[in-house]
Amino acid sequence: MHPAPRALHRAAAAVTVALLAAAVGCAPQPEEPAAGASSAGKTCEKGKLATRTGGKLTIATDEPAYEPWFKDDDPASGKGFESAVAYAVAGQLGYGKDKVVWQTVPFNKAFAPGEKTFDFDINQVSVSDERKKAVDFSAGYYDVRQAVVALKGSKAAKAKSVADLKDLKLGAQVGTTSLDYIDDVVRPTRAAAVFAKNDQAKSALKNGQVDAIVVDLPTAFYITGAEVTDATIVGQFENRGGTPEQFGLVLDKGSALTSCVSRAVDALREDGTLARIEKQWLSDAVDAPVLK
Repeated sequence: MHPAPRALHRAAAAVTVALLAAAVGCAPQPEEPAAGASSAGKTCEKGKLATRTGGKLTIATDEPAYEPWFKDDDPASGKGFESAVAYAVAGQLGYGKDKVVWQTVPFNKAFAPGEKTFDFDINQVSVSDERKKAVDFSAGYYDVRQAVVALKGSKAAKAKSVADLKDLKLGAQVGTTSLDYIDDVVRPTRAAAVFAKNDQAKSALKNGQVDAIVVDLPTAFYITGAEVTDATIVGQFENRGGTPEQFGLVLDKGSALTSCVSRAVDALREDGTLARIEKQWLSDAVDAPVLK
């Protein structure tokens, strides 16, 4: 006996509903937002970032903290170019001076592979593709050039070109762009002297252990103006590849704060804050002869 037409329609409808339900159950469903993957606006909400310590911003730098980047070896003072920049960035992120915690991290460890104990590090660390493999960088907060410092009246002090430096004994701090410039740009006939700290490099220069040292230009002006006053700036190197070397804030690889910190740096550049801080603390770093 065949089912009645109305019964057939009801059966077909039930099968259709069942098939649709099955199809919906098997279809890809919208994914729940991953932890920390909130909208950029919420992620960068001022004073509420996913920092190492809730409600605090942990900033790292090396010890000693040299001038003109930090005044009197006191990063927390707000005095010196990088101390002032650090607090300006913190303010942009919604953290007042009382919410900033300073931490000591050696220069080389700041950008070495591995999880970081800070939210960002500020310590004249130049942005490079090699370093980006291990850490994140913010937008650059300072364009810098490397310079050569030698004792006045020495053979090194008379150098006018990169070629004039090739037969000299040069030195620089380990892990720095300064050392890279010696090895990759000068390519001296003698291996560079490598020092753990710039203080050791300065002592070697004063004691005649090296003919010249390479440091960033503002540091060169401070060394020759206040620390080794019988030294002079021989000259500065051109930017390699026509691209300015920049200092960037160092963050943990894949940090949720990277975009927020970069936005803060960009905002400080756009409103003229970085230029004002530079004028206040690095005004003595005027142009030096270019070594070609």
